[in-house]
Amino acid sequence: MTEAVKLKDEQESGGGSSISMSGPFQKIAEYPRRWKLFVHDVRSEMSKVVWPSRQDVISTTAVVVITVAFFGLFFLGTDSLFGAMFNWVLNRFK
Repeated sequence: MTEAVKLKDEQESGGGSSISMSGPFQKIAEYPRRWKLFVHDVRSEMSKVVWPSRQDVISTTAVVVITVAFFGLFFLGTDSLFGAMFNWVLNRFK
């Protein structure tokens, strides 16, 4: 994070590089440094991630599968019921 602040300060002040380039060449020259900073930040943030245990993943996956199956059957039943009622109404008032 501190490197990002340094990079921003250097860009605002115009310092940091003894080579004076302008326009698109300066942006192209900054890509390796920005890429290195990005990879460093990603590694730093990934080290802070708290990964769930195997048991947590298994239990939450089971809950999701059971819930999806329940709602799938529920909507199958309600769709069939309303479809039968709709057909009955259409056939009744022909």
